[in-house]
Order: sequence, then C-alpha cells, then structure tokens
Amino acid sequence: MAAGLARTVSGLVRPLSLSICTRTVKICQLSSFIQPQRLYSYAAAAVRAPLRAAVCQTPRCNILQRVSALIPSLALQPSRSLTYYSVKKGKRKSVKSVTERFMRLYCGLWIRRKAGHKKKLWKKKPARRKRLREHVFCNKAQSKLLDKMTTSFWKRRNWYADDPYMKYHDRVNLKV
Repeated sequence: MAAGLARTVSGLVRPLSLSICTRTVKICQLSSFIQPQRLYSYAAAAVRAPLRAAVCQTPRCNILQRVSALIPSLALQPSRSLTYYSVKKGKRKSVKSVTERFMRLYCGLWIRRKAGHKKKLWKKKPARRKRLREHVFCNKAQSKLLDKMTTSFWKRRNWYADDPYMKYHDRVNLKV
C-alpha cells in the first residue's frame, strides 16, 4: 500500500520536475525523499548519483513547447510577413508576393490567375489549359486582406496605353 502510494506520488511529481525550471533541484530532492533510492551496492550508487544529478539539472522546456509538438497548428501561427515599420524610413511596406501574383483593379477588386496555371501543362488537356489561363476575381474577404497587405501606391489609378483591363477597372451594375 505504502509502496503503491509512493510510486503514484512520485509519478505525479516527476512531470512537474520536467516543466518547472526554477525549482528543479527542490522537486528532484522531494521525489527522492518520497521514494528513497535503495542502495544495493556502492557501484550502483556511484553510477546512479551522477545520472540523477544530470537529469535534475538539464534545461527544461515550458508546457507550451511540449504540447506544441503534439498539436502542430498551435505553434504555427498564420503569417502575412507584413512590415509595419521599415528599418530605413519607418514606413509601411507592401508584401512583394501580393504585388507579383495579384492585380488590383481601380474599383477595388483583385484578380489573379487560377492555381496551377504553370504546373505540369504537358499532362493537361487543351481545354483545361485554356481554363487555367483565365483570370478570376478574389472575394470580398480576400480583397480586404490584400488591401491591408499593400500600400497606397498599388491602389492608385494607372493609365496605360492599350490596357486590356480597361473595361474591368470601372464597375458597372455590380454590388460590393
């Protein structure tokens, strides 16, 4: 009964010694106090003592790091890599991948190419390749996010000669 209780208590105390950095030595002493080590020979004691000291003094990680290995979505937070203040001038910077992949129309809509429009074209049929060459509009939530990721430079109106998107810049009879 007493041995079972000692094993249970030391089993509860042992995980605490893994997660608490500052009181590690005290908890190791407490766990050795609850379950005293049995010395069968001096050789076994000589081997166990340095090993136990090394275990008690190893650097510990906090509980979030231990749990994040089990749940990967907890550690990986979404990142837009948006610079709020640049180092040189202290200005907000645009995300380059947004300006390369998307185009903003003057009416506020964003257009993009379909996903996979450059991948493995040799195995796609001509009709599918034609569909992939088309442009699609981003939805309202995506457009708001892309607006946040770019500066006002990319939101101004540009006048190009023979602009193929001229009829799309001004929105007519479309609701937001």
